[in-house]
Parts: sequence; structure tokens; C-alpha cells
Amino acid sequence: MKVKSINYFFLFLFLSVAASLSFCGDNNKPVSQKNTTDTTYLNLNDTVQYMGVQQCMSCHDGKHKTFVHTGMGMSFDSATKKKSAAKFEKHTAIYDKYTNFWYSPSWHGENLVITEYRLSGADTIFRRTEKVDYIIGSGQHTNSHIFNTNGYLHQMPMTFYTQKGKWDLPPGFENGANTRFSRKIGLECMSCHNALPQFEMGSENKFTNVPNGITCERCHGPGEIHVKQKLAGLIVDTSKYIDYTIVNPGKLPADLQFDVCQRCHLQGNAVLKDGKSFFSFKPGMKLSDVMTVFLPKYENADDEFIMASHADRLKQSKCFINTSANNETSNSSLKPYKNKFTCVTCHNPHVSVKETNTAKFNTACANCHTQNTCKEKPETLKAKQNNCVSCHMPKSGSVDIPHVTVTDHYIRVHKTKNEVNELKKFIGLFAINEKTPSDKTKAIAYIQQYEKFEYKPYYLDSAKKYLPDNTADDVKNNFQPLVHYYFVKRNYKRITEMVNIIDAETIIKTMLLNKTWDNAHAWCSYRIAESFYNQNNLTQAILFYKNADELAPFILEFKNNYARTILENGKIDEAKTIFEKIIAENNKFAPAYNNLGYVWLLKADVKMGEQLIDKSLLLDPDYELALINKAQVYILQNNFSKAKTQLQLVLKKYPESKKAIEALAALTKYING
Repeated sequence: MKVKSINYFFLFLFLSVAASLSFCGDNNKPVSQKNTTDTTYLNLNDTVQYMGVQQCMSCHDGKHKTFVHTGMGMSFDSATKKKSAAKFEKHTAIYDKYTNFWYSPSWHGENLVITEYRLSGADTIFRRTEKVDYIIGSGQHTNSHIFNTNGYLHQMPMTFYTQKGKWDLPPGFENGANTRFSRKIGLECMSCHNALPQFEMGSENKFTNVPNGITCERCHGPGEIHVKQKLAGLIVDTSKYIDYTIVNPGKLPADLQFDVCQRCHLQGNAVLKDGKSFFSFKPGMKLSDVMTVFLPKYENADDEFIMASHADRLKQSKCFINTSANNETSNSSLKPYKNKFTCVTCHNPHVSVKETNTAKFNTACANCHTQNTCKEKPETLKAKQNNCVSCHMPKSGSVDIPHVTVTDHYIRVHKTKNEVNELKKFIGLFAINEKTPSDKTKAIAYIQQYEKFEYKPYYLDSAKKYLPDNTADDVKNNFQPLVHYYFVKRNYKRITEMVNIIDAETIIKTMLLNKTWDNAHAWCSYRIAESFYNQNNLTQAILFYKNADELAPFILEFKNNYARTILENGKIDEAKTIFEKIIAENNKFAPAYNNLGYVWLLKADVKMGEQLIDKSLLLDPDYELALINKAQVYILQNNFSKAKTQLQLVLKKYPESKKAIEALAALTKYING
């Protein structure tokens, strides 16, 4: 009895419960009879439904046949041999030296799988294989891979880089940042790389339906009214009039046309406006009404750019700047963009750039620049095949995607290397699509830049300049971004102080009560809960965890940490039920298996506890808290030497693990005592 009592003393001593981080209006009125001063597109109304590509094809099959061969048309699809651009015959496995994992792709019949494994000498000591459900990327530059678990989409740790013909870790997984199978594919990612999906509100990455590639309505808007009027025989002569049932980007003013393209070709740090989501933008709208996109700017870094920065780079070109300053309007009301430089000056979005010949692009240049403008020698021009793009928009590597080259859309006379100052200096974050963003928007941008892209302290310093919190009114007016700011600073005490300034009940009932696509209120509640938890105030932590979980029930980290905290507060059965719900929702969520295993250890069922902890380690063999709980299993089995070895292994991998240090010290004292 003494041994059993001592064992359960250990169980509570190093508690290892894991935290994880129909349209209103007269649809039968011919559109050409609209007031000529009314230029509002009818399909911008939120009630207008998307019809799907099959409906568009019934009238526009020719456009569709060429579009499906463009980068947009090939952006996303199910993982099939036809979709994959990867080479498998002579591929070699890739190795991540930081995590000591190997990765290998292979076809098992018609299924593409990626296997992660770890070696000890010639022996395989760990193996995890996951089926690829989707391939993202047209294959012009990359194929990346996504797997689906009950609607939860995650990126996999292998990408095929088609230009180099090689497999490697995906962008952002390199240099010790490998997130293995846990990188979430959220709405921001999916809404640019694909047609609009059906998304589970209250989640970050759960989808109820995923289309297979960008389709017509991403650039033309929802087609319900357009289809209804055409089927009713209400035809508009588009050579004379604009058909306002659906957006034709070619008939938009230059700024709105540009917004259609830069919705996705202006990759950066997007800050959504209040009440908006990545579903909100429709062609014909101002992008700045939905989001503000920021990019960091540096002195002496003209040649550095990210992959999808076409809009930002083009806006820096004199070709764009000079025509934008030109107030001359087109004589044709059907082409109001005609005297401006826009994307369609050079690109036909229905035709692949690979099928567009050099003459097409040269003609676009020659419309403004005569032949004698070029100062290159005739022999150089001949060698370049008189290709303007090759000199003024050369291909270069992007700073965010390895192993690819992409056309730089900053049109200019390029400096030679000895003319370039190699020292670059950070200037600040700049809003690319909005001239005067609010201070709060700037603050959020700087916080997001730090949290999502670069852990540079000066981003947080800049954010704080826009977020005063000297008075109670300051705290209330800037509450959510202030909570976010102090959370990434890990200043949990200040967050709890701000909550006490306003009052917890008031915050939950009046400030953090809305379910939204971006889960803003849920995230704020969660950060507050974590802050109280880190201040050892479980009562207040539970209050805000519960609110976060109710607002975003499909963010499983919220649910997991809520259950962990009520378990620590003595509610074992209630916590057990929540952990079981998490596993039923997503059976690849390792923390819930570990935590449920711990519950069974508390219930004196060591066998069940060990099985669940082992399942957690089958998903993540380096999961610190599961490794510690495995030592606890050995203690409960009276195998103290094995428990000691296990804790020593944990400390070899995680030298600063406080729980492992305390547990090993207590165990050693007991053994020697």
C-alpha cells in the first residue's frame, strides 16, 4: 500500500496535462434599363448565390477550356497522378537535421502518401504515414500537399519544387521551423488558392466542402442574378452597355480592376476591417473596404520580393505610377481603365502565360515606348530576341519560397551589382492598398508581423506606439489589440490588470460575445484565459476558456486547454468527456490523447492510460508532456529504473523542462531515500 500511495504522490507532483497551443429586388427588369448613373453591380449584394463552374461553362465553355490551363485554373485539386507534377522514379528521401526526421513520398495504388520516419542506425524507430488528399499549386513552381481529417486541413511536410525537379521541406518549414503535420490551412490561405470553400464558423481550418481550383466567380462575383436573367431571355448588348448582373473586370475602372487582381496577388500581412472576413471581398468592391495589406519596406532592398507580390512590385514601376497620375479618361465607358496601366494591359486572365508569346508582351510595351527607346546594342537585342521582359522584368528568386524563380513585376532599368548598396535598413510596415490606415490597424499589423512572420522586437515596439493604455478609456478603446500585444510579450499580469479595470463579466457580456469568421472575440477570450492561468487564477481562467470554446467550438486548442484547467480544478469526469469529444472530432490531435491518458491514470487504470499516452506519442514522438507521462506510467508500474531513464531522455531532449527536472529530483530522492 505504501508503494501505491507514493506512486500517486508522484502523479500529482508532476501534473503533465498538456496545453496546446434569395435577392431582394426586381430580377426581371432588364439591366440595360437601369439608371445610367447607377454603376452598382447587382451581384455585390450578400444574398446573391454562387452558381458553380458547371453553370458558367454552359454558356462560356470556350473561355473555360483555356482558363483551366492557367495557373489559377490549376491552383488546387484532389491528389491524383494526373494532378501531381512530382517525380517519383528516382526521388530520394529528404532529411530534416533539426528534427531528425526523414520524409518520403510514394504512391500506394491510387493514393499518394507521405511517410515520416526516424532512424537509429539502420533501424526505423518511428514511422507515421498520412494520405495526401489535396495538391495545392499549379505545378508551374510547386506542388504542396494537404491532408484532411474530418474536415480539418493541414499542410504536410513535403513540397515538390517543379523548376528544380526536387523534393524538399515546404516554405516556412526550414531551419528548425518544421511543424510536421500540424500547419493549419485556414480561410486566408484557401480563399486565394481556390474557389470559395464552405467553412465551419468557429474553426480555424475545418471545411465542410472544398472546391477543386479557382473558378469563374472568384473574378466575376456570384452569378445567380446573371444566370436567372439570361435564362429568362433578358440579354444585354455588351458592345453598347455594361451588364450589371455580373462583374466583368475588363469594364471596371482601373482601381477596382486592380483590386480584383491584388486580392490574391498582393500577398502580405492582411488586417481585416471590423466585421469583415476573407469571404467579404467581391469583384467590383474596394479591397480597402475589406482589408488593409501591409508589407515591410527596407532601404537598399529593391531586388528582394516575395512570391505573390506582383501588385506591390508593379505599383513601384514608373509605368504604373505615370499612368495612375494621368487624369485622362477613356472615351469608351465600356473600358474605363483603357488609359491606365493594369494587369490586363499585359495579361489575358483566361489564357495561360505559358501560351502567351513574347510579341504579345512586347506590344504592350510598344504602346508607350517606341522601338528607339531601347538603348541596348542591336546584337544584344537580337540575343534577347527583342524581349523587353527579359531585361526589365527579369526572373529572380523570391525571398519566401526556395528553389523557384518568378518574374519580378517591378518594371525598371536594373542596376548592376556594383551599383547596389548591400546594406539594407528596415523603414517600416507600409499599407499597399490604403493611403491612411487607422492607428489601430497599424498596431494590429505590427503585432501580426511579429507573430506570423518575423520575431523582431522592433515590430512590437512600433505596435505599442499606436496603442495607448494610460487611462481606463484607453484600455477600453484598444482592448483587443492591447490583449494581443501583451500576450505575445508574455506580460500576463498586465492583461489581468486590464480585465480588472473593465470587469470580467462586462467584458464577456458586452465586448467578447460575437461568433465571427476570424474568431476575433474567441481569440481575445482565449488569450485572457491563458493569462489568468499563468497567474494561477483558475476560476477566472475557466470563465474565459469557456467563453472562447463557446464562440469557437472547433478550435480544439481552446477546448483542450479549457478541459485541462477544469481537470486541475478537480472536475475529472467533466474534463474526460471534453477530451473524448476532441478525439472524436479530430483523431490526429495528440494533446487530447495524452490528457485523456492522464485522466485514466488518475482513475487508477494504468493500462488504459498507457495506451492513450502511447497513441499521443505515435502522432508525435517528441511530445514533451506525453514523454513525461510515460515516465509516470513506469512509476505506477513500480519500474523506477525505467522511469528514471525515461526522465533522463526527456531532459536530454528538453534540458530546461521544469516538470521533468522536478519529477527526476523527486524520483531520485525517493529511490535513494
